[in-house]
Amino acid sequence: MSRRTTRPRRPAAAPVPQVTAASPCPCGLPAAYAECCGRFHAGAAAPTCEALMRSRYAAFVVRDAAYLLRTWHPDHRPAVLDLDPAQRWEGLEILGTTEGSAFHTTGTVTFRAHWTDGGHRDSLHEKSRFVRYGGAWVYESAVFAD
Repeated sequence: MSRRTTRPRRPAAAPVPQVTAASPCPCGLPAAYAECCGRFHAGAAAPTCEALMRSRYAAFVVRDAAYLLRTWHPDHRPAVLDLDPAQRWEGLEILGTTEGSAFHTTGTVTFRAHWTDGGHRDSLHEKSRFVRYGGAWVYESAVFAD
């Protein structure tokens, strides 16, 4: 006879929010997704580390794991990115930036990203470090502020 253990059931994942080219960009800037982060997801290079940070947040919203991996420094990039289907990203606040322009090779972005998971609301407060790699901005590492 085998003993069965049951795991607590997670609430069913809500569908991924439908973001179209004309939708407001999830990153919070006053532009349509296609003209804002969508162009970076499609292959354009982000001109600043803040633009890359915003586009990475938007990639979490639309669940574009390939973009997240592509914009992660290869020395720190995980082999696979498993995005939680129950997690919903609901807002981004940019709290500060250092360097990270066309004239720099490094930069940081401090932000707070708000999310829900199974009805539980929380936020991620992080200071992300970005570097230029192969001529493009990439995410290198983070220090969690909370």
